[in-house]
Amino acid sequence: MNLKKNIEIHYDGRELMCFADRPNDFLEIFKHVVKTHPNRIALCFNEKIITYKQLDELSDNLAGGLLKSGLKEKNILVINLANSIEFVVALFAAFKTSLIAMPVGHRHKKEELTSLYNDAGISAVIFDKETEKEQPINENKSPILFISTFNDSKIDCLKFNDLLQRGAKEKIVSNNIHEEEPAILLYTSGTTGRPKGAILTHLGLVHSFLHFRMELELQDGECTILAVPASHVTGLVAQILTLIGCAGKIVIMEHFEVQEFASLAKKYGLTYSILVPAMYALLLHRNTLVAEDLQSWRIGAFGGAPMPDAIRKELSSKLPFLSLHNAYGATETTSPTTIIPIDSNDPGDSVGLVVPCGEVRIVDDNNKEVKKGESGELWIKGPMVVPGYWRNEHASESSFDNGYWKSGDIASEDENGFIRIHDRKKDMINRGGYKIFSAEIENLMMLMDEVQEAALVPYPCPILGERSHAFIFSSSNAIDSNTIRQKLLGKVADYKVPDKITISQEPLPRNVNGKITKAPLREAAKKKI
Repeated sequence: MNLKKNIEIHYDGRELMCFADRPNDFLEIFKHVVKTHPNRIALCFNEKIITYKQLDELSDNLAGGLLKSGLKEKNILVINLANSIEFVVALFAAFKTSLIAMPVGHRHKKEELTSLYNDAGISAVIFDKETEKEQPINENKSPILFISTFNDSKIDCLKFNDLLQRGAKEKIVSNNIHEEEPAILLYTSGTTGRPKGAILTHLGLVHSFLHFRMELELQDGECTILAVPASHVTGLVAQILTLIGCAGKIVIMEHFEVQEFASLAKKYGLTYSILVPAMYALLLHRNTLVAEDLQSWRIGAFGGAPMPDAIRKELSSKLPFLSLHNAYGATETTSPTTIIPIDSNDPGDSVGLVVPCGEVRIVDDNNKEVKKGESGELWIKGPMVVPGYWRNEHASESSFDNGYWKSGDIASEDENGFIRIHDRKKDMINRGGYKIFSAEIENLMMLMDEVQEAALVPYPCPILGERSHAFIFSSSNAIDSNTIRQKLLGKVADYKVPDKITISQEPLPRNVNGKITKAPLREAAKKKI
Protein backbone atom coordinates (compact mmCIF):
# COMPACT_ATOMS: atom_id res chain seq x y z
CA MET A 1 0.00 0.00 0.00
CA ASN A 2 1.37 3.41 -0.99
CA LEU A 3 -0.83 6.39 -0.15
CA LYS A 4 -0.29 9.83 -1.64
CA LYS A 5 1.08 12.43 0.79
CA ASN A 6 0.66 16.20 0.98
CA ILE A 7 2.08 19.00 3.10
CA GLU A 8 -0.76 20.41 5.22
CA ILE A 9 -1.04 23.08 7.90
CA HIS A 10 -2.38 21.89 11.27
CA TYR A 11 -2.47 22.97 14.90
CA ASP A 12 -2.02 26.71 14.35
CA GLY A 13 0.79 26.60 11.86
CA ARG A 14 2.58 23.25 11.90
CA GLU A 15 3.59 22.14 8.39
CA LEU A 16 2.99 18.40 8.42
CA MET A 17 3.34 15.60 5.89
CA CYS A 18 -0.08 13.89 5.82
CA PHE A 19 -1.81 11.16 3.87
CA ALA A 20 -3.95 12.97 1.33
CA ASP A 21 -6.76 10.46 0.89
CA ARG A 22 -7.58 9.50 4.48
CA PRO A 23 -10.67 9.09 6.67
CA ASN A 24 -11.59 12.23 8.60
CA ASP A 25 -11.75 10.50 11.97
CA PHE A 26 -11.69 7.09 13.60
CA LEU A 27 -15.44 6.94 13.97
CA GLU A 28 -15.67 7.07 10.17
CA ILE A 29 -13.33 4.07 10.00
CA PHE A 30 -15.42 2.19 12.56
CA LYS A 31 -18.72 2.89 10.78
CA HIS A 32 -17.26 1.64 7.50
CA VAL A 33 -16.16 -1.62 9.18
CA VAL A 34 -19.60 -2.08 10.79
CA LYS A 35 -21.30 -1.52 7.44
CA THR A 36 -18.96 -3.87 5.58
CA HIS A 37 -18.59 -6.65 8.17
CA PRO A 38 -21.51 -6.39 10.64
CA ASN A 39 -21.43 -10.07 11.65
CA ARG A 40 -17.67 -10.45 11.90
CA ILE A 41 -16.32 -11.02 15.41
CA ALA A 42 -14.85 -7.86 16.93
CA LEU A 43 -14.18 -8.82 20.57
CA CYS A 44 -13.69 -12.06 22.52
CA PHE A 45 -13.45 -12.07 26.29
CA ASN A 46 -13.98 -14.99 28.69
CA GLU A 47 -15.98 -16.98 26.12
CA LYS A 48 -18.17 -13.95 25.33
CA ILE A 49 -18.28 -12.93 21.66
CA ILE A 50 -19.20 -9.46 20.37
CA THR A 51 -19.70 -8.81 16.64
CA TYR A 52 -19.10 -5.45 15.00
CA LYS A 53 -22.85 -4.89 14.75
CA GLN A 54 -23.22 -5.61 18.47
CA LEU A 55 -20.29 -3.33 19.34
CA ASP A 56 -21.94 -0.56 17.32
CA GLU A 57 -25.27 -1.10 19.11
CA LEU A 58 -23.70 -1.30 22.57
CA SER A 59 -21.68 1.88 22.05
CA ASP A 60 -24.80 3.61 20.65
CA ASN A 61 -26.76 2.60 23.75
CA LEU A 62 -24.05 3.73 26.15
CA ALA A 63 -23.67 6.99 24.23
CA GLY A 64 -27.40 7.62 24.66
CA GLY A 65 -27.24 6.76 28.35
CA LEU A 66 -24.29 9.07 28.93
CA LEU A 67 -26.10 11.96 27.23
CA LYS A 68 -29.27 11.31 29.26
CA SER A 69 -27.18 11.39 32.43
CA GLY A 70 -26.24 14.98 31.65
CA LEU A 71 -22.86 14.71 29.92
CA LYS A 72 -22.19 17.12 27.08
CA GLU A 73 -19.81 17.43 24.14
CA LYS A 74 -16.15 17.91 25.20
CA ASN A 75 -16.79 16.68 28.75
CA ILE A 76 -14.06 14.25 29.87
CA LEU A 77 -15.03 10.61 30.46
CA VAL A 78 -12.48 8.62 32.47
CA ILE A 79 -12.27 4.92 31.59
CA ASN A 80 -10.67 3.41 34.70
CA LEU A 81 -11.09 -0.24 33.70
CA ALA A 82 -8.97 -3.32 33.28
CA ASN A 83 -8.91 -4.82 29.76
CA SER A 84 -12.55 -5.64 28.99
CA ILE A 85 -15.39 -5.39 26.50
CA GLU A 86 -16.75 -2.43 28.50
CA PHE A 87 -13.49 -0.55 27.86
CA VAL A 88 -13.93 -0.72 24.08
CA VAL A 89 -17.66 0.07 24.28
CA ALA A 90 -16.93 3.16 26.40
CA LEU A 91 -14.22 4.33 24.02
CA PHE A 92 -16.51 4.30 20.98
CA ALA A 93 -19.42 5.76 22.97
CA ALA A 94 -17.11 8.70 23.71
CA PHE A 95 -16.27 9.08 20.01
CA LYS A 96 -19.98 9.06 19.13
CA THR A 97 -20.89 11.77 21.65
CA SER A 98 -17.77 13.94 21.15
CA LEU A 99 -16.79 13.29 24.75
CA ILE A 100 -13.07 13.20 25.41
CA ALA A 101 -12.09 9.69 26.51
CA MET A 102 -9.46 9.51 29.26
CA PRO A 103 -8.23 5.93 29.83
CA VAL A 104 -6.48 5.55 33.19
CA GLY A 105 -4.48 2.52 34.34
CA HIS A 106 -6.25 0.33 36.87
CA ARG A 107 -3.28 0.21 39.27
CA HIS A 108 -3.52 3.87 40.32
CA LYS A 109 -4.24 4.67 43.96
CA LYS A 110 -6.84 7.14 45.25
CA GLU A 111 -4.37 9.99 45.73
CA GLU A 112 -3.08 9.59 42.17
CA LEU A 113 -6.60 9.41 40.72
CA THR A 114 -7.64 12.51 42.65
CA SER A 115 -4.66 14.40 41.22
CA LEU A 116 -5.36 13.25 37.65
CA TYR A 117 -9.09 13.98 37.89
CA ASN A 118 -8.44 17.47 39.24
CA ASP A 119 -5.75 18.23 36.68
CA ALA A 120 -7.96 17.22 33.75
CA GLY A 121 -11.25 18.62 35.08
CA ILE A 122 -13.22 15.47 34.40
CA SER A 123 -16.99 14.99 34.32
CA ALA A 124 -17.50 11.22 34.67
CA VAL A 125 -15.68 7.99 35.60
CA ILE A 126 -16.42 4.42 34.56
CA PHE A 127 -14.84 1.99 37.04
CA ASP A 128 -14.85 -1.74 37.78
CA LYS A 129 -14.57 -3.96 40.87
CA GLU A 130 -10.81 -3.72 40.85
CA THR A 131 -10.75 0.09 40.83
CA GLU A 132 -13.84 0.78 42.97
CA LYS A 133 -12.03 1.19 46.30
CA GLU A 134 -9.67 3.83 44.89
CA GLN A 135 -12.33 6.17 43.48
CA PRO A 136 -12.38 9.58 45.23
CA ILE A 137 -16.15 9.57 45.67
CA ASN A 138 -17.88 12.24 47.77
CA GLU A 139 -14.65 14.13 48.31
CA ASN A 140 -15.38 17.86 48.55
CA LYS A 141 -18.90 17.14 47.24
CA SER A 142 -17.53 16.28 43.82
CA PRO A 143 -19.91 16.84 40.87
CA ILE A 144 -18.27 13.92 39.02
CA LEU A 145 -20.60 11.16 37.78
CA PHE A 146 -19.37 7.75 38.88
CA ILE A 147 -20.46 4.71 36.84
CA SER A 148 -19.80 1.09 37.86
CA THR A 149 -19.60 -1.77 35.36
CA PHE A 150 -21.03 -4.19 37.93
CA ASN A 151 -24.40 -4.14 39.70
CA ASP A 152 -23.44 -4.86 43.31
CA SER A 153 -21.27 -1.80 43.88
CA LYS A 154 -21.03 -0.62 47.48
CA ILE A 155 -21.13 2.95 46.23
CA ASP A 156 -24.23 4.93 45.36
CA CYS A 157 -23.53 5.51 41.68
CA LEU A 158 -24.85 5.00 38.17
CA LYS A 159 -24.70 1.51 36.67
CA PHE A 160 -23.22 0.74 33.25
CA ASN A 161 -26.02 -1.69 32.36
CA ASP A 162 -28.69 0.82 33.39
CA LEU A 163 -27.15 3.40 31.06
CA LEU A 164 -27.21 0.83 28.23
CA GLN A 165 -30.94 0.30 28.80
CA ARG A 166 -31.72 4.01 29.13
CA GLY A 167 -29.74 4.81 26.00
CA ALA A 168 -31.35 2.06 23.92
CA LYS A 169 -34.31 4.34 23.23
CA GLU A 170 -32.12 7.23 22.11
CA LYS A 171 -31.22 7.80 18.48
CA ILE A 172 -27.58 8.83 18.34
CA VAL A 173 -26.73 11.40 15.71
CA SER A 174 -22.99 11.97 15.83
CA ASN A 175 -21.76 15.52 15.41
CA ASN A 176 -19.33 16.34 12.67
CA ILE A 177 -15.90 15.63 14.12
CA HIS A 178 -13.06 18.07 13.51
CA GLU A 179 -9.91 15.99 13.11
CA GLU A 180 -7.81 18.36 15.24
CA GLU A 181 -10.14 18.29 18.25
CA PRO A 182 -9.15 16.27 21.36
CA ALA A 183 -10.38 12.68 21.11
CA ILE A 184 -8.41 11.03 23.92
CA LEU A 185 -6.40 12.27 26.90
CA LEU A 186 -3.57 9.99 27.99
CA TYR A 187 -1.57 10.98 31.03
CA THR A 188 2.14 10.24 31.05
CA SER A 189 3.38 8.16 33.98
CA GLY A 190 4.94 11.12 35.68
CA THR A 191 8.31 9.57 36.60
CA THR A 192 9.89 13.01 36.10
CA GLY A 193 7.33 15.01 38.07
CA ARG A 194 3.75 16.10 37.54
CA PRO A 195 1.93 13.84 35.05
CA LYS A 196 1.03 15.55 31.79
CA GLY A 197 -2.12 14.92 29.77
CA ALA A 198 -1.17 14.30 26.14
CA ILE A 199 -3.95 15.33 23.75
CA LEU A 200 -4.55 12.64 21.12
CA THR A 201 -6.61 13.82 18.15
CA HIS A 202 -8.41 11.96 15.38
CA LEU A 203 -5.77 13.28 12.97
CA GLY A 204 -3.13 11.40 14.98
CA LEU A 205 -5.22 8.28 15.55
CA VAL A 206 -6.01 7.88 11.85
CA HIS A 207 -2.38 8.34 10.80
CA SER A 208 -1.07 5.92 13.44
CA PHE A 209 -3.50 3.23 12.28
CA LEU A 210 -2.45 3.77 8.65
CA HIS A 211 1.22 3.65 9.63
CA PHE A 212 0.84 0.32 11.43
CA ARG A 213 -1.22 -1.12 8.58
CA MET A 214 1.26 -0.02 5.91
CA GLU A 215 4.56 -0.81 7.60
CA LEU A 216 3.51 -4.21 8.98
CA GLU A 217 1.36 -5.02 5.92
CA LEU A 218 -1.63 -5.85 8.09
CA GLN A 219 -4.49 -7.53 6.27
CA ASP A 220 -8.26 -7.50 6.51
CA GLY A 221 -9.43 -9.68 9.41
CA GLU A 222 -6.23 -9.91 11.48
CA CYS A 223 -6.42 -11.43 14.99
CA THR A 224 -4.58 -10.06 18.03
CA ILE A 225 -4.48 -10.84 21.73
CA LEU A 226 -4.74 -7.72 23.88
CA ALA A 227 -2.33 -8.65 26.70
CA VAL A 228 -0.85 -5.21 27.41
CA PRO A 229 -3.00 -2.59 29.20
CA ALA A 230 -5.73 -1.04 27.04
CA SER A 231 -5.17 2.20 28.94
CA HIS A 232 -1.64 2.56 27.52
CA VAL A 233 -1.00 3.96 24.06
CA THR A 234 0.28 0.59 22.77
CA GLY A 235 -2.83 -1.35 23.76
CA LEU A 236 -5.14 1.48 22.78
CA VAL A 237 -3.71 2.46 19.39
CA ALA A 238 -1.45 -0.37 18.21
CA GLN A 239 -4.00 -3.03 19.07
CA ILE A 240 -7.58 -1.88 19.72
CA LEU A 241 -7.84 0.85 17.09
CA THR A 242 -5.48 -0.75 14.57
CA LEU A 243 -7.31 -4.11 14.67
CA ILE A 244 -10.72 -2.44 14.41
CA GLY A 245 -9.40 -0.49 11.43
CA CYS A 246 -8.49 -3.85 9.88
CA ALA A 247 -11.96 -5.27 10.70
CA GLY A 248 -10.05 -7.72 12.86
CA LYS A 249 -10.65 -9.79 15.97
CA ILE A 250 -9.41 -8.64 19.40
CA VAL A 251 -9.05 -11.40 21.98
CA ILE A 252 -8.98 -9.68 25.35
CA MET A 253 -6.90 -10.83 28.31
CA GLU A 254 -7.54 -9.01 31.57
CA HIS A 255 -3.94 -9.68 32.60
CA PHE A 256 -1.06 -11.38 30.76
CA GLU A 257 -0.65 -15.02 31.73
CA VAL A 258 1.68 -17.27 29.76
CA GLN A 259 -0.34 -20.47 29.49
CA GLU A 260 -3.58 -18.63 28.78
CA PHE A 261 -1.94 -16.54 26.04
CA ALA A 262 -0.67 -19.66 24.27
CA SER A 263 -4.06 -21.35 24.61
CA LEU A 264 -5.94 -18.33 23.22
CA ALA A 265 -3.43 -17.97 20.37
CA LYS A 266 -4.15 -21.53 19.27
CA LYS A 267 -7.93 -21.31 19.81
CA TYR A 268 -8.54 -18.06 17.91
CA GLY A 269 -5.76 -18.17 15.31
CA LEU A 270 -3.47 -15.34 16.44
CA THR A 271 -1.92 -13.48 13.49
CA TYR A 272 -0.49 -10.26 14.96
CA SER A 273 0.92 -9.44 18.38
CA ILE A 274 2.59 -6.50 20.04
CA LEU A 275 4.22 -7.30 23.37
CA VAL A 276 7.21 -6.23 25.42
CA PRO A 277 10.27 -8.50 24.95
CA ALA A 278 9.90 -9.90 28.47
CA MET A 279 6.53 -11.40 27.48
CA TYR A 280 8.06 -13.21 24.50
CA ALA A 281 10.84 -14.43 26.81
CA LEU A 282 8.31 -15.81 29.30
CA LEU A 283 6.46 -17.64 26.53
CA LEU A 284 9.73 -19.29 25.54
CA HIS A 285 10.91 -20.10 29.03
CA ARG A 286 7.64 -21.77 29.97
CA ASN A 287 7.79 -23.91 26.80
CA THR A 288 4.33 -22.80 25.66
CA LEU A 289 5.14 -22.18 21.98
CA VAL A 290 4.28 -25.11 19.74
CA ALA A 291 4.80 -24.35 16.05
CA GLU A 292 2.06 -26.69 14.86
CA ASP A 293 -0.49 -24.79 16.97
CA LEU A 294 0.60 -21.29 15.93
CA GLN A 295 1.13 -21.37 12.18
CA SER A 296 -1.19 -18.38 11.66
CA TRP A 297 1.03 -16.11 13.83
CA ARG A 298 2.88 -14.02 11.21
CA ILE A 299 3.81 -10.75 12.90
CA GLY A 300 5.40 -10.30 16.32
CA ALA A 301 5.88 -6.61 17.03
CA PHE A 302 7.59 -5.43 20.20
CA GLY A 303 8.66 -2.24 21.90
CA GLY A 304 9.50 -0.67 25.23
CA ALA A 305 12.92 -2.37 25.37
CA PRO A 306 15.41 -4.06 23.03
CA MET A 307 14.95 -7.77 22.35
CA PRO A 308 18.07 -9.77 23.29
CA ASP A 309 19.65 -11.72 20.42
CA ALA A 310 19.17 -14.97 22.31
CA ILE A 311 15.41 -14.42 22.47
CA ARG A 312 15.27 -13.52 18.76
CA LYS A 313 17.17 -16.66 17.80
CA GLU A 314 15.07 -18.94 19.99
CA LEU A 315 11.82 -17.44 18.64
CA SER A 316 13.06 -17.89 15.06
CA SER A 317 13.93 -21.50 15.84
CA LYS A 318 10.59 -22.30 17.52
CA LEU A 319 8.38 -20.23 15.17
CA PRO A 320 10.20 -19.88 11.83
CA PHE A 321 7.13 -18.27 10.19
CA LEU A 322 6.98 -15.44 12.80
CA SER A 323 8.42 -12.12 11.62
CA LEU A 324 9.75 -9.89 14.45
CA HIS A 325 9.44 -6.11 14.25
CA ASN A 326 10.68 -3.52 16.68
CA ALA A 327 8.53 -0.39 16.98
CA TYR A 328 9.35 2.78 18.89
CA GLY A 329 7.02 5.53 19.97
CA ALA A 330 5.46 7.31 22.90
CA THR A 331 2.16 8.61 24.20
CA GLU A 332 3.06 11.96 22.63
CA THR A 333 3.45 10.36 19.18
CA THR A 334 0.15 8.43 19.35
CA SER A 335 2.26 5.24 19.38
CA PRO A 336 4.58 4.65 16.39
CA THR A 337 7.46 6.92 15.36
CA THR A 338 9.62 4.19 13.86
CA ILE A 339 8.91 0.60 12.80
CA ILE A 340 11.02 -2.17 11.29
CA PRO A 341 8.94 -2.67 8.13
CA ILE A 342 8.08 -6.03 6.59
CA ASP A 343 10.92 -7.39 4.39
CA SER A 344 13.37 -4.67 5.42
CA ASN A 345 17.04 -5.37 6.09
CA ASP A 346 16.69 -5.32 9.89
CA PRO A 347 20.12 -4.58 11.43
CA GLY A 348 18.92 -6.08 14.72
CA ASP A 349 19.86 -3.23 17.06
CA SER A 350 17.57 -0.60 15.53
CA VAL A 351 14.04 0.52 16.39
CA GLY A 352 13.33 0.89 12.68
CA LEU A 353 12.74 3.47 9.99
CA VAL A 354 10.71 6.64 10.55
CA VAL A 355 7.04 6.13 9.63
CA PRO A 356 6.00 7.54 6.21
CA CYS A 357 4.49 10.81 7.50
CA GLY A 358 7.02 11.28 10.28
CA GLU A 359 10.06 13.53 10.38
CA VAL A 360 12.90 13.46 12.90
CA ARG A 361 15.85 15.62 13.86
CA ILE A 362 18.73 14.50 16.05
CA VAL A 363 20.27 17.49 17.79
CA ASP A 364 23.15 18.33 20.12
CA ASP A 365 22.93 20.37 23.33
CA ASN A 366 22.75 23.56 21.24
CA ASN A 367 19.80 22.20 19.20
CA LYS A 368 21.99 21.84 16.10
CA GLU A 369 21.55 18.73 13.97
CA VAL A 370 24.33 16.17 14.34
CA LYS A 371 25.92 14.16 11.53
CA LYS A 372 24.73 10.70 10.51
CA GLY A 373 25.88 8.13 13.02
CA GLU A 374 26.37 10.68 15.80
CA SER A 375 24.13 10.67 18.84
CA GLY A 376 21.90 13.45 20.12
CA GLU A 377 18.38 14.11 21.35
CA LEU A 378 15.62 12.79 19.09
CA TRP A 379 13.00 15.36 18.02
CA ILE A 380 9.87 14.06 16.28
CA LYS A 381 7.34 15.74 14.00
CA GLY A 382 4.29 14.52 12.09
CA PRO A 383 0.49 14.33 12.11
CA MET A 384 0.68 11.62 14.78
CA VAL A 385 2.47 13.96 17.22
CA VAL A 386 0.10 15.49 19.78
CA PRO A 387 -0.60 19.24 19.59
CA GLY A 388 0.37 19.67 23.25
CA TYR A 389 -0.55 18.90 26.85
CA TRP A 390 -3.96 19.43 28.41
CA ARG A 391 -4.23 22.69 30.36
CA ASN A 392 -0.45 22.88 30.68
CA GLU A 393 0.97 25.70 28.57
CA HIS A 394 4.38 25.60 30.23
CA ALA A 395 4.92 21.91 29.40
CA SER A 396 3.61 22.43 25.86
CA GLU A 397 5.96 25.35 25.24
CA SER A 398 9.03 23.65 26.71
CA SER A 399 8.45 20.24 25.07
CA PHE A 400 7.86 21.38 21.47
CA ASP A 401 9.94 23.35 18.98
CA ASN A 402 8.49 24.36 15.61
CA GLY A 403 6.18 21.32 15.60
CA TYR A 404 8.86 18.89 16.79
CA TRP A 405 8.31 17.07 20.08
CA LYS A 406 11.51 16.79 22.12
CA SER A 407 11.51 13.13 23.08
CA GLY A 408 14.28 13.24 25.68
CA ASP A 409 15.74 10.09 24.10
CA ILE A 410 19.34 9.92 22.91
CA ALA A 411 19.39 8.44 19.41
CA SER A 412 21.39 8.16 16.21
CA GLU A 413 20.50 7.58 12.54
CA ASP A 414 22.64 5.57 10.17
CA GLU A 415 23.17 6.08 6.44
CA ASN A 416 20.21 3.82 5.64
CA GLY A 417 17.80 5.76 7.86
CA PHE A 418 17.65 3.22 10.70
CA ILE A 419 17.20 4.82 14.10
CA ARG A 420 18.92 3.53 17.22
CA ILE A 421 17.86 4.56 20.73
CA HIS A 422 20.79 4.73 23.12
CA ASP A 423 19.23 6.08 26.32
CA ARG A 424 16.98 8.60 27.97
CA LYS A 425 18.72 11.99 27.98
CA LYS A 426 18.19 12.27 31.73
CA ASP A 427 19.58 8.74 32.25
CA MET A 428 22.88 9.38 30.48
CA ILE A 429 25.73 9.34 33.01
CA ASN A 430 28.70 11.69 32.56
CA ARG A 431 31.69 10.01 34.23
CA GLY A 432 34.59 12.45 34.01
CA GLY A 433 33.60 13.52 30.50
CA TYR A 434 32.91 9.97 29.31
CA LYS A 435 29.25 9.36 28.47
CA ILE A 436 27.66 6.15 29.69
CA PHE A 437 24.31 5.17 28.19
CA SER A 438 22.60 3.36 31.05
CA ALA A 439 20.36 1.39 28.67
CA GLU A 440 23.41 -0.18 27.00
CA ILE A 441 24.78 -1.51 30.30
CA GLU A 442 21.32 -2.53 31.56
CA ASN A 443 20.69 -4.55 28.40
CA LEU A 444 24.05 -6.34 28.72
CA MET A 445 23.34 -7.22 32.35
CA MET A 446 19.88 -8.47 31.39
CA LEU A 447 21.51 -10.94 28.99
CA MET A 448 23.13 -12.67 31.96
CA ASP A 449 21.11 -15.77 32.89
CA GLU A 450 20.87 -15.00 36.60
CA VAL A 451 19.78 -11.35 36.18
CA GLN A 452 16.04 -10.73 36.12
CA GLU A 453 15.99 -6.91 36.36
CA ALA A 454 18.71 -4.27 36.10
CA ALA A 455 18.93 -0.50 36.43
CA LEU A 456 21.95 1.80 36.25
CA VAL A 457 21.86 5.20 37.98
CA PRO A 458 24.43 7.92 38.72
CA TYR A 459 25.68 9.10 42.07
CA PRO A 460 27.75 12.26 42.69
CA CYS A 461 31.55 12.12 42.74
CA PRO A 462 33.69 15.15 43.73
CA ILE A 463 36.39 14.21 41.22
CA LEU A 464 34.59 12.73 38.19
CA GLY A 465 31.26 14.51 38.64
CA GLU A 466 29.28 11.25 38.41
CA ARG A 467 29.90 7.55 38.89
CA SER A 468 27.55 4.65 38.18
CA HIS A 469 25.69 2.30 40.49
CA ALA A 470 23.92 -0.82 39.21
CA PHE A 471 20.90 -2.25 41.02
CA ILE A 472 20.10 -5.84 40.14
CA PHE A 473 17.24 -8.16 41.02
CA SER A 474 18.25 -11.82 41.00
CA SER A 475 16.54 -14.71 42.74
CA SER A 476 19.73 -16.73 42.32
CA ASN A 477 22.64 -16.94 44.75
CA ALA A 478 24.95 -17.96 41.92
CA ILE A 479 25.88 -14.43 40.84
CA ASP A 480 27.99 -11.77 42.53
CA SER A 481 29.34 -8.31 41.76
CA ASN A 482 32.75 -9.54 40.57
CA THR A 483 31.16 -11.96 38.09
CA ILE A 484 29.03 -9.18 36.65
CA ARG A 485 32.02 -6.85 36.32
CA GLN A 486 34.13 -9.49 34.59
CA LYS A 487 31.39 -10.27 32.09
CA LEU A 488 30.93 -6.59 31.30
CA LEU A 489 34.68 -5.96 30.94
CA GLY A 490 34.70 -8.45 28.10
CA LYS A 491 32.11 -6.41 26.20
CA VAL A 492 32.51 -2.67 27.00
CA ALA A 493 35.13 -0.08 27.89
CA ASP A 494 36.24 -0.14 31.51
CA TYR A 495 34.68 3.26 32.35
CA LYS A 496 31.24 1.83 31.50
CA VAL A 497 31.50 -0.94 34.10
CA PRO A 498 29.46 0.06 37.20
CA ASP A 499 31.51 1.47 40.07
CA LYS A 500 29.08 -0.08 42.54
CA ILE A 501 26.70 -3.02 42.21
CA THR A 502 23.85 -3.90 44.57
CA ILE A 503 22.23 -7.31 44.12
CA SER A 504 18.87 -7.91 45.76
CA GLN A 505 16.39 -10.77 45.83
CA GLU A 506 13.56 -8.22 45.77
CA PRO A 507 12.20 -6.81 42.48
CA LEU A 508 13.18 -3.24 41.58
CA PRO A 509 10.63 -0.47 42.25
CA ARG A 510 8.07 0.19 39.52
CA ASN A 511 5.52 2.90 38.85
CA VAL A 512 1.80 2.31 38.24
CA ASN A 513 2.47 1.65 34.55
CA GLY A 514 4.83 -1.19 35.41
CA LYS A 515 8.03 0.62 34.40
CA ILE A 516 11.11 0.52 36.62
CA THR A 517 11.31 3.90 38.34
CA LYS A 518 14.82 5.18 38.99
CA ALA A 519 14.12 8.05 41.39
CA PRO A 520 14.22 5.87 44.55
CA LEU A 521 17.29 4.07 43.19
CA ARG A 522 19.12 7.38 42.69
CA GLU A 523 18.31 8.29 46.28
CA ALA A 524 19.51 4.89 47.48
CA ALA A 525 22.75 5.30 45.51
CA LYS A 526 23.42 8.68 47.12
CA LYS A 527 22.90 7.23 50.59
CA LYS A 528 25.42 4.46 49.89
CA ILE A 529 28.24 6.93 49.14
